[in-house]
Amino acid sequence: MRDVLTDVLEQHLSEAAFLWGQRERGLCAPNLVLADVAETEERLLAHVDGLAVAGPPAVEKLLIPALEEMEEEQVAAAAYTLLNIQEPPGTDLVRTALEVASPEVLPAFYRALELWDSAALRTWVPALLKQEEPTRLTLSLELLASHGVDPGPPLPELLRHEEPKVVAAALRVAARIHHPFDRHLYQSCLGSTAPALRDAAIQTGLLEGRRSAWAACQSAVESTAPDLAFPALLLALGGEARDVERLRKLLHEPRHRPATFWALGFSGRRSAAEICLEWMEDPAVSHLALEAFRSITGLPQEERFAMPPVEEDPLPPLEEDLAADLTHGPEDDLPRPATTEVLAWWKLERRRFDLERRYLHGEPFGMEALSAALLTAPMRRRHVLALEVTLRSRGRLNVPTRAWTSLQRKALANLGTAAPSLFRSWTSGLHEP
Repeated sequence: MRDVLTDVLEQHLSEAAFLWGQRERGLCAPNLVLADVAETEERLLAHVDGLAVAGPPAVEKLLIPALEEMEEEQVAAAAYTLLNIQEPPGTDLVRTALEVASPEVLPAFYRALELWDSAALRTWVPALLKQEEPTRLTLSLELLASHGVDPGPPLPELLRHEEPKVVAAALRVAARIHHPFDRHLYQSCLGSTAPALRDAAIQTGLLEGRRSAWAACQSAVESTAPDLAFPALLLALGGEARDVERLRKLLHEPRHRPATFWALGFSGRRSAAEICLEWMEDPAVSHLALEAFRSITGLPQEERFAMPPVEEDPLPPLEEDLAADLTHGPEDDLPRPATTEVLAWWKLERRRFDLERRYLHGEPFGMEALSAALLTAPMRRRHVLALEVTLRSRGRLNVPTRAWTSLQRKALANLGTAAPSLFRSWTSGLHEP
């Protein structure tokens, strides 16, 4: 006969796994803000605490077996709980399980470690970097980058690894810990044909204030290079009017439109907002155009500006489109514009937007607007806002938008110390090479 404690613990684990998934999806949601995720997080951590205080019974009956499951949310919730149990030492159990984990659930283990304590993670560095399989090694380096943990002596060798994705992750670690690296190596990465490595080199170069990184970014967009979403985004963050025109040209190619509207929404320029208006009748991208327009102008979240939701079409017949991507993404939850209402609103509001200024949610771009947006903007947009803070501060300020909300709020409190120079021209202070 099952005992009551087992039933209670199973309920804790089931709820923790469910809420873990809810929280992870919430971090990229277009219709949630930080306070919403904090509520989910509070419930999640209550169930984690319920498992942790149970000690050995929870570990032996539920948590160890859960690490062998194939459901990512359950693995992540169990791993995070074990990492916070002292007796028996849960960290050893997680480390052992990680070594034999299947590729399908590896991200779940690393996500649990990403949310764990940075100081405790330092003792894991040798074990993490002994991985030889590129995917495991890449995940290990991304984990160290997220915590700002120095990999130590292996880093120079990892920066010359044969796998581009490993080098890209090593670059992100080097940038986070301000590790100097060879100029020729950097130039090689900047010119890589692997987009992930090129993007990591551009970001690293901008953090160091290298003009060559900005030039590579502009070149990637002007040449319509493959996978140019990240260079286009950085170009928009520069906030210069001439760069908005570069982005406009990308809209001629349908494959670049989603990434371009995503970028335009962060440019903050009136000209970008008016580009978005031109596309609000296009059913393929109207929702993306509305999102970008709202991000710049602060168009109110009122029902009159959005079309009523329509019932989803049934799945297409298999013979019609076998290649159709039926995955539901965050952008699928965006509303479609009621164009007439949006245009009428813009006709009244347009005059208050200066062509020479940059705006965020309808307010002049600056620390006040940026701090407010990081608290109240849709979750899916906050990651880019935080990236801009990091890039403009040359890595001195970091808002970890995937960390626990309590840590995020502490980081946001530090933004008040930012110097006014943070909002100077994007290219101001860049140096050669």
